[in-house]
Amino acid sequence: MSGFLLAIDQGTTGTTAVVLSASDANVVAKANYEFKQHFPHPGWVEHDLGEIWDSVEKAIADALAQTKFDPRDCRGIGITNQRETTVVWERATGRPIHRAIVWQDRRTADICASLREAGHEADFRAKTGLLFDPYFSGTKVKWILDQVEGSRSRGDELCVGTIDSWLVHRLSGGAAHVTDATNASRTLLFDIVKGQWGPGLCDVLQVPQEMLPEVRSCAEVYAETRGLDALPDGIPIAGMAGDQQAALFGQTCFEPGDAKCTYGTGAFLLANVGEEFREPPKGLLTTIAWRLGDTTTYAFEGSSFIAGAAVQWLRDELGLITTAAEVEEKARRVESAEELVFVPALTGLGAPHWDPHARGLIMGIGRDTTAGHICRATLDGIAHQIVDLVQAMIDGGADPLNRLRVDGGASANDLLMQIQADLLEVVVDRPANIETTALGAAYLAGLGAGVFPNTDAIRAAHTVERSFEPSMESETRAKRLDRWNDAIRRARSSFTG
Repeated sequence: MSGFLLAIDQGTTGTTAVVLSASDANVVAKANYEFKQHFPHPGWVEHDLGEIWDSVEKAIADALAQTKFDPRDCRGIGITNQRETTVVWERATGRPIHRAIVWQDRRTADICASLREAGHEADFRAKTGLLFDPYFSGTKVKWILDQVEGSRSRGDELCVGTIDSWLVHRLSGGAAHVTDATNASRTLLFDIVKGQWGPGLCDVLQVPQEMLPEVRSCAEVYAETRGLDALPDGIPIAGMAGDQQAALFGQTCFEPGDAKCTYGTGAFLLANVGEEFREPPKGLLTTIAWRLGDTTTYAFEGSSFIAGAAVQWLRDELGLITTAAEVEEKARRVESAEELVFVPALTGLGAPHWDPHARGLIMGIGRDTTAGHICRATLDGIAHQIVDLVQAMIDGGADPLNRLRVDGGASANDLLMQIQADLLEVVVDRPANIETTALGAAYLAGLGAGVFPNTDAIRAAHTVERSFEPSMESETRAKRLDRWNDAIRRARSSFTG
């Protein structure tokens, strides 16, 4: 089959464009462009949408330039995106009324506390699978509409959405205002049992429903390209999913019990739980894994807000390393972190603790502590957060893992993956292509555009590059878990009383 599929992976720190050959689903080119992070106040994180769009255009043009494909041979475009990051823009002009508020942003902590105190959380949790935390989009929308004078009265003049919605709007020349079920499920506004926006949910958060996008499946034609520099008009935009669901799909976790963890800016664990909605375990979420046609698949999810971002912090703020890859080399200079423990709660703690007031903590520093120990403790801290998520799933009735599929940029770190296998006591499988978020978007576009007949054809393309076997002694593991749990208590109590 001739032609290619294009995946746009719009992430928290940059945009990656990936080109797959339609004939064999192999990656033939990719390009990444980073953009600036804006921190106007402590705990606030924003993105400039013009800078994001610039990164999208450059990534597409660069990736296509690496191939011999004619842009007219694009069979379909798949979009995957940083979830929960919230945008409000003018329908007619595409101009945002405020910078995008990023998923990491904590400014709505007080709004969440007020909603919780008013007794709304149980109803929201039952309908959305989520809880009140600044992480999710709904309170960000409320904050923007509260702050931008006159915005609530503008009705359908304004579009509310996540980054996927905004990208489709831009790619289609303003022709479509849509989202998919996975991104909708992260907003606090979408009833994932009924599969529709919840009027009562919107009323509580004071979000006019006419501003919200149409919710579609993850694999269908939403619109066609129009007015772009890098691509001709008429290319179908045919696949869409939030980044973590796209990675679950890209890892071919098509059966209940299959689980993956993506190590990017944060770390995200998802486990397929089948086609029936299940109450979320304590401290975790139930979310939509994907919707294909009229069939919805659900997943349990746990998210830690800081993973690769902790390594960036070592590089950019502390200057302990000059490149992200250097963290592994320095961490290998020591056999262990000794007594050092790093809780990377640099923007609060996500699941299963959900403590927006917690802050990062390094415990056990001595005169003999080296940069190698801090690097090693950073990798330990990333892995420990995933252990907490897995344990919460098991405590909530999920089956114990027998292996974990991993992806994302930080999964290329062999030492981190070995630490993860040791602390979990399960095999960790890393695929041949760790860009599974983009792969998932491309696979969905291929389904939506008719390139792939079914998921069996996608499964055949998945290969494992390396498996990491646990090798840590049980006594050593138990001591490390005890130190970690003590550090978590300190990170929370020191800042929350």
